[in-house]
Amino acid sequence: MSEILISPGRVTGETRVQGAKNSVLPVMAAALLVRGEVVLRGCPALADVDSAVHILRHLGCAVRREADTLCIDASGISDYAIPDDLMRRMRSSVIFLGAILARTGQARMTYPGGCELGPRPIDMHLDALRRLGAHIDEEGGRIFARAESLRGAEIPLRFPSVGATENALIAACAAEGTTTIRNAAREPEIADLVRFLRAVGCRVTGENTAVLTVEGGMPSHGTQYRVIADRIAAGTYLCAAAATGGSVLLHDVETAHLATLCGALTEAGCEIGMEERRISLRAPEKLRAPGMIVTRPYPGFPTDLQAPLMAALLRIDGSAVFDETIFRDRYRHAAELAKMGADIVCEGSRAIVCGVPALHGARVTATDLRGGAALVIAALSAGGDSVIAEAEHIDRGYEDITGVFARLGVRVQRIGGT
Repeated sequence: MSEILISPGRVTGETRVQGAKNSVLPVMAAALLVRGEVVLRGCPALADVDSAVHILRHLGCAVRREADTLCIDASGISDYAIPDDLMRRMRSSVIFLGAILARTGQARMTYPGGCELGPRPIDMHLDALRRLGAHIDEEGGRIFARAESLRGAEIPLRFPSVGATENALIAACAAEGTTTIRNAAREPEIADLVRFLRAVGCRVTGENTAVLTVEGGMPSHGTQYRVIADRIAAGTYLCAAAATGGSVLLHDVETAHLATLCGALTEAGCEIGMEERRISLRAPEKLRAPGMIVTRPYPGFPTDLQAPLMAALLRIDGSAVFDETIFRDRYRHAAELAKMGADIVCEGSRAIVCGVPALHGARVTATDLRGGAALVIAALSAGGDSVIAEAEHIDRGYEDITGVFARLGVRVQRIGGT
């Protein structure tokens, strides 16, 4: 198991922001539709990206990596099943379901793994594919989908699920006729996927809205494409600077994607400046409590930044209230933060953070990706060194976290694992 040692310090300096994990994974899945080479630029070096590469290679694709560029050629796809060990590595593995089905006419996999954030059923994914004409059998935790041909359909989502939107969107590109996805997710990563699909010849409209329209027909050519910057990684580094009274300048940022976080940090007393693809933050010595933070689908406050912002507010004057409306069990980091002296009361979907004068270093455990990031932020603002166990969770979403924080003037050192 990987561990990291964190020494407290003021986060100050500048760094570039990695490509978006939540963009590159569905784009890699969509590359299965293409008979030709897809060149993806801005791909972060992450455990989840490595897992997706293993899936593609298992299916028969040729994949090579050169720095931050992935070259994918799915011309030789030869399998339609993802083994259980690969499915268990990440929740996002389910995004391959629609792509494999569209390309081969069948798909077999087990239920996906990844962070334990409470029940995250994939019934909306399966319903969307059934509406497109797929026959899907579920038994003993296994999924087998087949379709002689897919046909366009009306797909109303009862909730704007990002994953269900992506699976439906990718599969619809191979269907005959027109597909309309209603109540579609509007996250920036969905718009990025739409732009990629258009780049390979698909006819998709409606990005940034709740209605996506797809004119079916398989992609006709490869392409070169750069994924957007990772808004969650950028937000995490802003929260780290805010927690430590620091000052940062982030490059290669999609500033509009961080509006709700920046609003909360401004309320907390930070000074934020935005230029084209750059964002700066200067924090006061002590933050104040912002208004209630309610996680919602985009353009609301992102659930993935709930834990990092909570960690930034542990030493505020007063108290802050969080309402987590997306995932159950997403306050598991609260118990670990309490080991550092945090005062957090969780009641159902709400968490109340009562500011404490100081935090202290401790040995804690990352229970999931974003909870692990919260522990890093809290440790940087504590008195004394901290050790975070099971840091491999953090590696799933943050590229070279030790190097990034070194550029930002603090010490985050790996002491075990890889």
